[in-house]
Amino acid sequence: MRDVSGRPRAACELSERMAELSHAAGLAYRSAGASNNERVALLVHGYPESSYMWREALGALADAGWRALAPDLPGYGDSEPGEGKGAGTWERHVEALERFVRELELGPVALVTHDWGVMIGLRWACDHPGAVNALAISDGAFHADRQWHDLANVLRTPGDGEQLVRSFTREGFQGAMVGLSSGMREEAIGEYWKCFADDRRRLGHLELYRSGDFDKLVPYKGRLASLGLPALILWGVQDKFAGVQMAERFHEELSDSELVLLEDAGHFVWDDQPERAAGALVDFLARRAG
Repeated sequence: MRDVSGRPRAACELSERMAELSHAAGLAYRSAGASNNERVALLVHGYPESSYMWREALGALADAGWRALAPDLPGYGDSEPGEGKGAGTWERHVEALERFVRELELGPVALVTHDWGVMIGLRWACDHPGAVNALAISDGAFHADRQWHDLANVLRTPGDGEQLVRSFTREGFQGAMVGLSSGMREEAIGEYWKCFADDRRRLGHLELYRSGDFDKLVPYKGRLASLGLPALILWGVQDKFAGVQMAERFHEELSDSELVLLEDAGHFVWDDQPERAAGALVDFLARRAG
């Protein structure tokens, strides 16, 4: 039996210990590890993914003695979209993350982010000093002078964005994801497709990207570095959306950071190299946040 990339299933099986699916603050989330563990990791997924992308990391963190929690952001995975106009914006996702942390009464967390989760998670961390004790940043941006890639520019364009998100088919989505990720599996495709389940969810994608004006980060210049947190910068060298130069920039700006580049991974590094990515994360947290 083969996965969607054409490789034998035996060659790409993960040592999955699928986390329990629960709900809090209106969000579905996966968790692993004992609820009384003092060390807590909060993992924030990217677009168009869900908490499923953290499946290997959740199990690895639990095995290392962490409580690990990964919410599905509103409209993604098993979380319902937010209510009302603007429910899918960047700001509303930051608010949803804060409600989640508050309802579960999470103390300082190791914040692990990817893609749009970087934009959401780091904005939340800067707005709540003391809420985070370590960072992991992968394949995402948090700089006011960043430029959006071509796909994002289409989503941000009225008319063109609506046409694009409404044109996606399950088969087309699978083809696109497999073309971008060497490790994309059938199960992952099914989980990530959930955010295209209906028109409301699809239009939420446009709200997210159209709210993503990088000049909103001007007031945040220097604030991430000022938190003084140990940080892991983990990146896929083959990333076509967020080039490795961005990883190097984070590494330069965050004085207490470590840079790990995975040569055989692209943008979806946690699907391309799940065991290596999870191993690097656990190793970093054991040394710097344990």
